[in-house]
Amino acid sequence: MSDSPTVLCAQPDTDERAETADALTDAGLAVEEVGSVDSLEVALDRSIDCVVTAFDFEDGDGFDVVDAVREVYPDCVVILYTEHAPSDLPRGSPEQVVEYVPQTVPESRERLADIAAMAAAEVTQAAYPVPDTETERLAAVREYDVEQLEAADTFDRLTALMTSHFDIDVAFVGLMDEHEERFLACEGANWRTLSREDSICTHTILSTETMVVEDTHEDPRFAEVDELDRLDIRSYAGVRITDKDGNAIGAVCCTNGEPRRYTRAELDDLRRFADEVEEQLRLRRRLQRGT
Repeated sequence: MSDSPTVLCAQPDTDERAETADALTDAGLAVEEVGSVDSLEVALDRSIDCVVTAFDFEDGDGFDVVDAVREVYPDCVVILYTEHAPSDLPRGSPEQVVEYVPQTVPESRERLADIAAMAAAEVTQAAYPVPDTETERLAAVREYDVEQLEAADTFDRLTALMTSHFDIDVAFVGLMDEHEERFLACEGANWRTLSREDSICTHTILSTETMVVEDTHEDPRFAEVDELDRLDIRSYAGVRITDKDGNAIGAVCCTNGEPRRYTRAELDDLRRFADEVEEQLRLRRRLQRGT
């Protein structure tokens, strides 16, 4: 699987689309091609870093493309590549298109490829650290639909036990999706999701070691994260959970509203709780598959 940024190239003319795709590929980009607005909407089920689009389609126009992309990937860069001058476009606003490249300028495809490469590179440089195997990791996360696995009650009981055992404010089990952490169980708070850039678990999934933050105000990675203060997270301990292939899919964690240290025995117990979550997830996944 390619580690290059992925550009979705939408042009109705097959020959023109092939030439544009070649220019993008020469710039070191992975390219997926579509010829209509409908086929673009289907292609958005996959991970996309940038979209290059014509304006005129039989089933819509470039602004329909922008709307479809924004619905799935709000921050995705969209480049309008067309013979139309911006003033001639029948509708839309400057906010809808991040970049515009006219086909009428010399070496327009080379210019387009340079802009797409820069735009895609900026998107892939997230505001938070990402594992080298992020694509495989996200595929693993999608394998675990906890509602279908009927594991929510088990994790509710487990997190309730954790808050009592560690004498902490909050214990939770979270899965790390592409842009947010989704809490499967959360004892002591009513958290549903948390932006990945605000989540300490973003760092937890990067290592096999237990992640401990005794005081978020004293840690430069988290001292300026206002959302942690809003949630009253002043201290944290977490262990990542993985699938059978070692992909980190989430974490089992403790938080407290005051600075806190954890003994070696407590950290060992936290890892045992995480092991139990892993086993429950894998067991239910096997039962669901009938294997």
